Amino acid sequence: MSLKTTAFTSDSSEEDGLLRARIDDACQLCEWRSCPRFVGFLDEHRQAVARAVLRERGEQNFCFFGGYDDAERTFLGVFPSYTEPDTAAFPLTSIVFRYRTAAALSHRDFLGTLLSLGLKREKIGDILCNSGQTVVFVSEDLAEYIVESVTKVGGEGVTAETPFTGTLNVERQFNEWQDTVASARLDAVLKTALRTSREEASRRIAAGLVSLNHMPCLSASHAVSEQDVLSVRGGGRFVVEQIGPSTKKGRLFIKIKQYI
Repeated sequence: MSLKTTAFTSDSSEEDGLLRARIDDACQLCEWRSCPRFVGFLDEHRQAVARAVLRERGEQNFCFFGGYDDAERTFLGVFPSYTEPDTAAFPLTSIVFRYRTAAALSHRDFLGTLLSLGLKREKIGDILCNSGQTVVFVSEDLAEYIVESVTKVGGEGVTAETPFTGTLNVERQFNEWQDTVASARLDAVLKTALRTSREEASRRIAAGLVSLNHMPCLSASHAVSEQDVLSVRGGGRFVVEQIGPSTKKGRLFIKIKQYI
């Protein structure tokens, strides 16, 4: 997925600038001390920023890991050139919370409880909620403190232990539909994703409400490709599953999946 950096605005943000500095420091310390360095947890936007910084630096010996394959929030690990990136070295672990299956505890319930302990968001990774059980990935140094401190979530009694040793139930759910578009421009694709007018899609893009592959994009004419991810503030997140072939009238067939 190629990005035209002129279409994106996040480089100027103070938060992204601080992240760039942290990644630069991690790369330098990794080289000077000949040991892995880690930055995280990073959401998908910050992962995109990190990849851009690493690309600019010419760094190649790194990986992202959040405790399991396809984690949304991950650490960045930068490794010395003479070693292979090793996910076992990442300073994170898992905590499993168990509770009554009748209790409808949500991602928001667990995140709110953890933040109420004074934890920073960057110390908390993915939160995977299932019936009667939730697995949370956290910075390794905080696991025991969390296990000892959290006895209730959303008013429901919970028990906690670390690490989680069972089988993760990670199932992304989507709504899916298909349509045709005049072209693969961002405004045309976004119109279909939001099921709105092209004018409204363009307005949201101009207002800075739309990200393409987790980077803000202000260009309505930016080309969208298959497997690109569109995020719309207040509108949801979408994957462009398929673009093409063309119809007899010259329009493009398109398939959209929306995260539930």
